[in-house]
Amino acid sequence: MGFQWPLALLALLVVPALAGAYVWQLRRRRRRAVRYSSVALIRAAAPRRAAWKRHAPIALLLGALALLGLAAARPQVRADVPVSRSAIILALDVSGSMCSTDVEPNRLSAAQAAVREFVQAQDATTSIGLVLFSGFAQVAVAPTTEREPLTRAIDSLTTGRGTTIGAAILKSVDAIAEINPAVEPADPTAALGNDDAEAPGPARPPVRAEGDFAPEIVVLLTDGANTSGIEPVEAAQMAGERGVRVYPIGFGTRDPASMVCTPAQAAGQGTSGWGSAGGPGGRSFLVADEPTLREVAEVTGGEYFAAADADRLQEVLRDLPRTVAIQQREVEVSVGLVGLAVLLVGAGVWAAARWTAFPS
Repeated sequence: MGFQWPLALLALLVVPALAGAYVWQLRRRRRRAVRYSSVALIRAAAPRRAAWKRHAPIALLLGALALLGLAAARPQVRADVPVSRSAIILALDVSGSMCSTDVEPNRLSAAQAAVREFVQAQDATTSIGLVLFSGFAQVAVAPTTEREPLTRAIDSLTTGRGTTIGAAILKSVDAIAEINPAVEPADPTAALGNDDAEAPGPARPPVRAEGDFAPEIVVLLTDGANTSGIEPVEAAQMAGERGVRVYPIGFGTRDPASMVCTPAQAAGQGTSGWGSAGGPGGRSFLVADEPTLREVAEVTGGEYFAAADADRLQEVLRDLPRTVAIQQREVEVSVGLVGLAVLLVGAGVWAAARWTAFPS
């Protein structure tokens, strides 16, 4: 157990102080007691009750004060929580290669349908954020339980040049840091996603202990290889230091077909998209870089999934909550302690009325 406000535990000193004052008062009463010649007469006149019953009300009150003192320090315990009580960041590749028609009607349309279904299938209490990346990465929708802004953003995806997987990981970490103060933001210069960004400094000591994960996760869907910016594995190391797990999904076949975007997806570039499978940049950039994605998963404590077609992608996303069903997080128990303290106060009042009141 840990405490957010440990100094508040000093309030517990009130409990022994009051207990000592109570004992002192009892002894003082005994010294001042009037001595009667007949002890038997006093015993006959006094109501019969166990000695402990006289002290029960004050003991219950002191117990309630002790619980309130603990609650003031905001105690936290490590507990397993379902993924539905955390947040999921969806990092989606919207590079031009997502227009490849090896997955009908094209990769981007299939991904849109699968991700839309995934979002709608989640529990209403699950926060979901959306990060989009091509030549740069951006947080399109901050983590939210509202589904309308997410579906609207998914339905209006447009493609761009380049694939900055590393920058997408760091942007996702930043999105998590906004809702979880225990997660430090990533290096802002490394998240720029361009070659002019300064290289990150020496690696810092891990912020979290090994195996200690944040409850939030990143689901990274990409069909290609990193083309610029920070390397994915380097970005994954930064995410791993912060306890953020990344679950990469390599989408598409190993034989990209011609790339045909819809007018909306091409964003004014024409329905032929960004070129063909053998266009500039080389064919390697049009196929998911599985070795790198597997290493990203391993470094962060996540898991890699391959999805060659739309059906497999929907299956992966559908099973993902069960893959990450249980996570650990700090859960504050102050409310429970306050509730127990209220019960003790009520019990003390009842005991005082029943055991210390003299019969009429």
